[in-house]
Amino acid sequence: QVQLVESGGGLVRPGESLRLSCVVSGNIFNIRNMGWYRQAPEDKRELIAAITNGINTRYADSVKGRFTISRDSANNTIYLQMNNLKPEDTSVYYCNLGRDPMSLLQSPLASWGQGTRVTVSS
Repeated sequence: QVQLVESGGGLVRPGESLRLSCVVSGNIFNIRNMGWYRQAPEDKRELIAAITNGINTRYADSVKGRFTISRDSANNTIYLQMNNLKPEDTSVYYCNLGRDPMSLLQSPLASWGQGTRVTVSS
């Protein structure tokens, strides 16, 4: 059973930065696809950043150039560095894993964690 615990969210002003963390526990041997998602009120959850096949990174256009996904395999942690935050980044952020890149979109591996809330406001 894989469990995900996200943290690092908070209230920041436009232009500021945050780093989110996702600690993964359970049987995750050889999982090479992982992603960060976000869901604003009354919106669908969207995949915004991913590591695919262990080495490639992909970003939604809305965050490209501002967000960076990374992982610390030794500590089973996935990070999302968010710079130059904008009010439209306000959302609850989640992480998840996939058996392959497509499954990050269609059928993520784990049950969703509680997420971490990011609010960007002046």
